[in-house]
Amino acid sequence: MASEVERILGELQRAFEGDAWHGPAVLELLTDVTVEQAAARPIAGAHSIWELVLHIAAWESAGRRRLEGDRADLPDEENFPPVNDPSEAAWQQTIELLKAGHRRLRDAISRLDESRLDEPVMDGMRSCYITLHGVIQHDLYHAGQIAILKKA
Repeated sequence: MASEVERILGELQRAFEGDAWHGPAVLELLTDVTVEQAAARPIAGAHSIWELVLHIAAWESAGRRRLEGDRADLPDEENFPPVNDPSEAAWQQTIELLKAGHRRLRDAISRLDESRLDEPVMDGMRSCYITLHGVIQHDLYHAGQIAILKKA
């Protein structure tokens, strides 16, 4: 029988990499996104796909950092980092940043002692369990936005 940590890792994998029940996961949605699509703003007032990818990466990193003892209170420039270089190379670097950060989060979760799941991730914060499921929900929420932006 799988442990709860293993089940959380499975949910994270499905939300981020694929084989999700609901439809395409984050990486599946990004597979064919061009640099032009990534930088575009087809919906007035909405973030671009690129900005959403950086935001997902920031919050996966924040989840990992919290597991490791850092409060990870993200200032605006870290929450939604600006896209300063709209080149193909920078877009590919952003995708690699997202993947690398995701691997670090998975590694941190895999080292998590099951007994910590019901404990606050940090003093005054929600439990590790709620925090990790929040990261998964956050990935899926923004995956939906990316799917809509791709169609716009």
